[in-house]
Amino acid sequence: MRLYSTLAREKVELPGTPGPIRMYFCGPTVYARAHIGNARPFVVGMWLRAWLRERGYEATLVHNITDVNDKIYDAAPGKSAELADRATGWYLEDTGDLGLGQPDELPKATEHVPGIVRFIEELVDRGHAYPAGGDVYFRVSSFPDYGALSGRLDAEGARNPSEEEEQSELKEDPRDFALWKGHKEGEDTFWDSPWGRGRPGWHIECSAMAEELLGQRFEIHGGGVDLVFPHHENELAQSRALGHDFARIWTHNGMLRFTGEKMSKSLGNVVTIREAIDTWGRETVLLFFMTAHWSKPIDFSDETMVQAAAQVETLRNKLRYPGEPGDSWDELVSALDDDFNTPDALAILHRWRDRDLLVRALTLFGLDSLAAGDEAPAEVVSLAEQREQARAAKDFPESDRLRAEIDAAGWEVRDEPGGFRLVRKQ
Repeated sequence: MRLYSTLAREKVELPGTPGPIRMYFCGPTVYARAHIGNARPFVVGMWLRAWLRERGYEATLVHNITDVNDKIYDAAPGKSAELADRATGWYLEDTGDLGLGQPDELPKATEHVPGIVRFIEELVDRGHAYPAGGDVYFRVSSFPDYGALSGRLDAEGARNPSEEEEQSELKEDPRDFALWKGHKEGEDTFWDSPWGRGRPGWHIECSAMAEELLGQRFEIHGGGVDLVFPHHENELAQSRALGHDFARIWTHNGMLRFTGEKMSKSLGNVVTIREAIDTWGRETVLLFFMTAHWSKPIDFSDETMVQAAAQVETLRNKLRYPGEPGDSWDELVSALDDDFNTPDALAILHRWRDRDLLVRALTLFGLDSLAAGDEAPAEVVSLAEQREQARAAKDFPESDRLRAEIDAAGWEVRDEPGGFRLVRKQ
């Protein structure tokens, strides 16, 4: 199997089975309900893990949560920890309702501060970082290969952009970036450190968590293409400055665009994961993500979702009225082993007539529910209806309790446009 790597500028072969294949995919900064674009790296990571395991690999997926950040401070002055905890719950609920399960590890930055501090101390000791006014900055000039990932090799003197405010007057070089940020008035989440009270910078969090959970050398690092520079460039510099190989393959998914524009809160064109699932159903959302190659942009609109819903129904009907067996699993292997090409895989599924192969393939993408036809008993239907009412009232603890009761009864409730579907657990 091979995947395109941003660092190598070409497709790179994965090691032979059983691997292991260790993956780190950057997750959200939790300060609001996550938009549907945030789901793409999650979905790609979960699908890739499922396919690798299908192919005989020992695959592990780590998907982090950034729960300390300027955006969180700004969104909830004095109550950032409370907001981060609540928004983390929203993210786990919403991605959980996609029906793909969860990553092997979901580390929070706030749970790894001691390891992050040790990482920064080593960078300072080796001359790759320097304290300044309560902050600590990475010394970009100490790492000659800076820019190799993004291709910004001519960035001499260019400001290192950040989603967080930095004290530029404290920097030796405009390219330098914060590893530790001194405590500021009004910031309610902070830790003690050798440089005084404060908290980690954004970039160092991922280097430290990835290495703590996967080791100093692992196979795949994923995330949105908007993270190539500066976030992933900075991660690579921090780790390799210490002589760590860090990630070998860097995969970057294309952005989700709302009718042609990148989806963002600043543009006011955000559709949340929750809204997308409630409006279109999880199956339509998942199939929509299959329609574009993971590395390319994908357009989200009513029109594209209507088209995805029509494909869902086509596949459901195919499973109700299958044809003669005779399709080849090797077709799917060829499509997915070559840079995980889901549009080609989807086209293959539409051609196939073998029900068993179809169900096997759809299971990889969380779409095996299309084959479900059992009728749920009345008491389970009643629980699902009560959950629907709790969700409408935004009583999410009650909704979660009812979901667990349905699960214990041997059924899974899946949200669809205008209601829900009950699927018997296998």
